Amino acid sequence: MSVFRRGLLGRGVRRPPRAPGSLFTRVQALRKAPLAYTQRLAKTGSPLLWLPLPGVSFYVVQDLDAIDEVLVKKHHSFIKDTYTRRLREILGDGLLTSQGAPWRRHRRLIQPAFHRRQIEAYVPDMVRLAEAMVDGFGDHEVRDVHRDLMGLTLEIVGHTLFGTDVSGSAAVVGEAIELAMLRYAGTWLPLWVPTPLNRRARASLGRVHVLLERIIRECRHSGEVGSDLLSILLSAQDEDGTRMSDRQLRDECMTLFLAGHETTALNLSYTLFLLARRPDLQEALAAEVSEVIGERSPTFEDVRSLVTCQRVIKESMRLYPPAWSIGRQAIEDVEIGGFQLPKGTEVALFMWALHRNPDRFPEPEAFRPERWTAKFERTLPRHAYMPFGGGPRICIGNTFALTEAVLLLATIVRRYRFRLAQPPRLPLRPSITLRPRDGVRLRLEAR
Repeated sequence: MSVFRRGLLGRGVRRPPRAPGSLFTRVQALRKAPLAYTQRLAKTGSPLLWLPLPGVSFYVVQDLDAIDEVLVKKHHSFIKDTYTRRLREILGDGLLTSQGAPWRRHRRLIQPAFHRRQIEAYVPDMVRLAEAMVDGFGDHEVRDVHRDLMGLTLEIVGHTLFGTDVSGSAAVVGEAIELAMLRYAGTWLPLWVPTPLNRRARASLGRVHVLLERIIRECRHSGEVGSDLLSILLSAQDEDGTRMSDRQLRDECMTLFLAGHETTALNLSYTLFLLARRPDLQEALAAEVSEVIGERSPTFEDVRSLVTCQRVIKESMRLYPPAWSIGRQAIEDVEIGGFQLPKGTEVALFMWALHRNPDRFPEPEAFRPERWTAKFERTLPRHAYMPFGGGPRICIGNTFALTEAVLLLATIVRRYRFRLAQPPRLPLRPSITLRPRDGVRLRLEAR
């Protein structure tokens, strides 16, 4: 039952306006076209909207100052939302789902693996694996590049973060991700409910657990101190001398293993889809790569000079943010945007709509990488663009992901042109992440 109907707000307290439409139209809109519906809500101009649905009621926070209150100024009044916390049944208590002191401790232990110098050490593996993928492409071949990129970024995560070759496990991991996305894109039932989908998901997750536990066991028994994330976590200890248990290690590895590679693969898939409709921009990218890199392999230092590549990646994440929404739940009464939110209130922030605000992004539906000048970025308000989230819980791997995306894009465009081998409309599946429903099929043409 809604906190508003229970009367917990009290008399004289401002209530946010209700989202337009009847209960039936709201449910239908969210079921059939949730992304378009978030844009309709944004066009109301209300800083907050009350969105009552069957069995759940939450605020949609749309004003940037109110978003800043939720993510930064009053973040201690919130935890991850109920939907995100449900992911614990597949990810365990990793960085994405943990709260409070355990989250702060684990983030402190993991942070060194994503320092600039450490990311620089990962680059040779990133580039080597990307070049191997491109070597396997054929001239005039039609490929689902989303599938290719999922396999590539999984290999990169295996080598850089876990110090091992996981290419033989791509099918195991891919199945687990696909089943998880199917579960959370539809009507949610606890994993213990013996539906056919849940039974498949449990079996698939069990195979990933076995894989990760083997990797952890082998790394621990080797006694070698490597530069990968897992080695860092195995040797790291807290101020009181305690280390992570095998279960804690597995949960963190599960989060980084499943989520750490998918978002970059999605970003690059959407980038190539957008570029396939812009042959002129493909040529500009190839010219930049030729000028900056020449015939050698790209390095970490090249990223800052690949300005057009960076702009293309940023604009792709604006139009197709892999993490398309953020949710929080109030753990105490708190005022946000001039409205009093009672304890337990769920709030949602939709990057899909935020990134399409015409006041901040002229021609919001157009693919315009040239908008990302240094001046434009300086004048862009905080939280107007946040593909990696915001506040203390901003994605820990954002620099890793941007570096990886730029270098992989440079490696691909220097060798191939690409054209759409599917209709120009890209069907999407909003779930935990924003995925292409049927892949991204392109025809490759060797340069």
